[in-house]
Amino acid sequence: MKTTNEKIAQLRSAMQAAGANACLIPSSDPHASEYLPAHWAARSYFSGFTGSMGTLVVTDTASALWADGRYFIQAERQIAGSEIQLQKMGVEGVPTVTEYLTNALGEGQVLALDGMVTPTATVQELQKALAKKGASILSVDLVEGNWEDRPAAPSTPAWLLEERYAGLAAAKKLEQLRKALADQGASAMVVARLDSVAWLLNLRASDLDCTPFALAYCFVTATSATLFIDQSRLPQEAADELRRQGVSIEDYDRLLGTLTGYHHDRTILVDTAGTNWAVYKALEENPCFTLLPGADPIQALKGVKNPVEIENLKNAHVKDGVAMVRFQIWLEEQMAAGATVTEVDVDHKLAELRAAQPGNLGTSFDTIAAYGPNAAMMHYHATPDNCTTLQPKGFLLVDSGAQYVDGTTDITRTYALGELTENERNYYTYVLKSHIDIAKVQFLSGCTGGNLDIMARAAVWKHGIDYRCGTGHGVGFVGGVHEGPQSLRVNNHVAFKPGMTITDEPGIYEEGEVGIRIENELVCEERVKNQYGQFLGFASITYCPIDLTPVRRELLDAEEVEWLNAFHAATYEALAPHLTEAEAAWLAEKTQPLA
Repeated sequence: MKTTNEKIAQLRSAMQAAGANACLIPSSDPHASEYLPAHWAARSYFSGFTGSMGTLVVTDTASALWADGRYFIQAERQIAGSEIQLQKMGVEGVPTVTEYLTNALGEGQVLALDGMVTPTATVQELQKALAKKGASILSVDLVEGNWEDRPAAPSTPAWLLEERYAGLAAAKKLEQLRKALADQGASAMVVARLDSVAWLLNLRASDLDCTPFALAYCFVTATSATLFIDQSRLPQEAADELRRQGVSIEDYDRLLGTLTGYHHDRTILVDTAGTNWAVYKALEENPCFTLLPGADPIQALKGVKNPVEIENLKNAHVKDGVAMVRFQIWLEEQMAAGATVTEVDVDHKLAELRAAQPGNLGTSFDTIAAYGPNAAMMHYHATPDNCTTLQPKGFLLVDSGAQYVDGTTDITRTYALGELTENERNYYTYVLKSHIDIAKVQFLSGCTGGNLDIMARAAVWKHGIDYRCGTGHGVGFVGGVHEGPQSLRVNNHVAFKPGMTITDEPGIYEEGEVGIRIENELVCEERVKNQYGQFLGFASITYCPIDLTPVRRELLDAEEVEWLNAFHAATYEALAPHLTEAEAAWLAEKTQPLA
């Protein structure tokens, strides 16, 4: 097996043979997916860094990797010993990818990138910056032929999510999209994001690990809709149903040719962040198309869950809560018996318990089971060759979730396994206070994720502590575990609306010491309306006890205790009917009111 430096050297040779002086490899596939099919995980292959987000740049003389705060520790470890230099995104003095390339390239020099996997917005930003230096961009695939044993592109069986789960048929969703396009002055759109295609057509498959999407595009006009997919994987019944909903079907690889040969005048809305450069160029070069840059309207449409989806989500979270309760009972029994339990054992047990729930489709992301200092790495993932054995002291952080036919879940609990330090108890209580602050907040309609993120951080900022990530993210419906446009992040400017889901997951991560996170999923709902306007708030749809043994009770105020007791009462009410008598008794003990 080649070393990272040998892979970089091979890539550099291919780059130079193509007449390029630098090469950009983003974390992307043709659909700007967050979690990539293995076939497109080129950044991981060439750099050795396996985090979900990051960008690799290789020049004639150097190479660099950009990673955000979630991955600083992991990235440093995985690129150690290679020529790659880590660029810590957001840290003062660290250049952006564009700044780095602008400094590295000069007059007449060329940056190579693959237009099929690079978002248009990225290419346009680079073009603008490099033009000032006299440098240019070449779209070329340097990965194929230089990646040994490259995995094949996925092609799993596709299926349609029933309307009793989705709440709306594809025909109705197409109506909503066409209205949104018309409101923006457009008459057509190439739907390129896999989560958007999945929502629009109720189409699902297993092409991405942990995420039930199918590799597909949908070209929508005012009068037609065409799905581009490998037709061999689409059952006849599903194809017939799509046609009844007004959707024609073509092979996946015919999209570019269809766009090039299209002969009707259309104003095309182009989501430059979600549309790859190759598709954009096909649109741009057809004189029948007038391009209108704009956000993908499906992202906003699917961000607000309809009433049927919300009720299904609650049911999915009950099933998930049952699995989590059974996991905690198992964990306590194993620790009490002095059994050898590793982080990988935790991962496997959770998968087993969730698989036993009705309608389970698998996990929604790779489980993070992190003991002690490992939890300081926010996206740590244990493997059989690299995992830690649990000890009867400190914390175990477990961030996990599942896909069900009636919803997607994401939950984090941090469990005390025994003796704790004073710092650990303090940190845990600070995180719990932050979590409760968001869960119980009431705010005026129009408030954004950026507004509320600041409120969450107050409880840890008070002690001179911060966390290098957002406080929460949207969650898809039988879809991606991370979903926008809403998020609890300081730079998010999307106003919350009733029906939006959001995770509430503040944390504290001290390298070499501890990592703590508590996460529930919330749904936005209307509260009081008066002369000041409409007030909104959040309701928890996660049902799972929060470990109270580490809590410093004296640090919680009366409102925080009231919220915690109400949450635990609701958890018991939701889960007890689905548990055995012994399990229900255990849960009753765990959800006793805090005095």
